[in-house]
Amino acid sequence: MYSPVAFGKKTDPTGEYIRKHLPVLKKFPSEHIYEPWRAPLSVQRSAGCVIGRDYPRPIVDHDEARKKNLQRMKAAYERGKRKGEEEEGGAGSRAKMGKKK
Repeated sequence: MYSPVAFGKKTDPTGEYIRKHLPVLKKFPSEHIYEPWRAPLSVQRSAGCVIGRDYPRPIVDHDEARKKNLQRMKAAYERGKRKGEEEEGGAGSRAKMGKKK
């Protein structure tokens, strides 16, 4: 499961796409282009863009959301697996009745 941050860093490490389409962020160093909110205030000021004033703060913490979604996916997978096993081994099922046709 990719986050927008991880995907961007992997496919466009220098942030050319971000710089082109979000000119307010173009002066950020590459190391902060995908997470400008994590840049020290001095870097933000130097780039002419203070997060929360010139550019919005993140709505979602991608690390936290990823962890929660992985947990939810794992739980859903386990529920589906259990349900499938119950249906295969339930009373009157082909599995119990010797798979008669």
